[in-house]
Amino acid sequence: MDVQRSGSIVRPPSPMDSLEKQLSCPICLDMFTKPVVILPCQHNLCRSCASDLYDSRNPYRFSGGVFRCPTCRFEVVLDRHGVHGLQRNLLVENIIDIYKQQQEGTGNTNTETNLKPKESKELMCQEHEDEKINIYCVTHQEPTCSMCKVFGQHKDCEVAPLASIYQTQKGDLSNAIDTLVASNARLQALLNQMDETCRVVEDNAQRAKQSLAERFDLLYAVLEDRKSVLLDQISKEQDEKVAALRALAQRYGERLQASTELTDSAVRALEQSSAAEFLVASKKLISQTKDATKSSLGEDRPEPGFEKMDHFTLSTDNVQAVLAKMDFGVVDDDEFEDAEDEEEEE
Repeated sequence: MDVQRSGSIVRPPSPMDSLEKQLSCPICLDMFTKPVVILPCQHNLCRSCASDLYDSRNPYRFSGGVFRCPTCRFEVVLDRHGVHGLQRNLLVENIIDIYKQQQEGTGNTNTETNLKPKESKELMCQEHEDEKINIYCVTHQEPTCSMCKVFGQHKDCEVAPLASIYQTQKGDLSNAIDTLVASNARLQALLNQMDETCRVVEDNAQRAKQSLAERFDLLYAVLEDRKSVLLDQISKEQDEKVAALRALAQRYGERLQASTELTDSAVRALEQSSAAEFLVASKKLISQTKDATKSSLGEDRPEPGFEKMDHFTLSTDNVQAVLAKMDFGVVDDDEFEDAEDEEEEE
């Protein structure tokens, strides 16, 4: 219903006008151009407009960045993918397609309800300078003008409206970008997985090194303990033999001293001039001298080879062979037995 005020008629906005307003980009003020991206604040922008806004806030094109929503001033934080990392609003894109089909079906030519075309620089044909490029040569995959189709080099080629090819290839490029962004996300996930795997490998290697060092320290401790036991055995027998030899030497010394004193007494008896005194002492001296000679000859002596310590020789060739072949994993008992057999054969 129209309302008349002060001689003018005010018409309420039609549903299509309201829909067009809702489908208009707040930056370019035209209907959204696909692809349409939705911001975290739930407002929508043309991706190209969002890219222009992002570039104006991030002139050096650093990885990531921020810009504010032109509708609510919400601060939008972007990752390293930039605006291509924003989610597409497929619902709005479908509504735009339905709206355009409805407009084309009704044949509405009212300039007030139709969309305002974006201002763009018209490209002119290089061969026909006065002709605008308005068709697309499907055969040669390049845009051209109508004169080239009628009289020029594209007269025998298949052509299509420039707008339809534009929308098709723009959609293909948008889909390719989305696919590339998804591929980059997968690559980033793979890189993150590789980084995590490297960290796990380093941690596992560190634990393996620590475990190996502890096992070698244990081997060193076992060898040191066994070395101490064997050295104690050698020292014990050494002390016993030395003590036995010293005791025997002491007895020999005592006998030698007694024999020396007896010899001195016998010599003094020989030096006496009195025959009677000599005969009184000589019988006893002769008996003592013979007894001393017999006892010295019958004294115990060390057995032959008493001084040798060859039985303390330790064979380590088989152990060295096993240690030389020591590697990660379970030690094969057959290898140890083979090493012992080789040692016995040698």
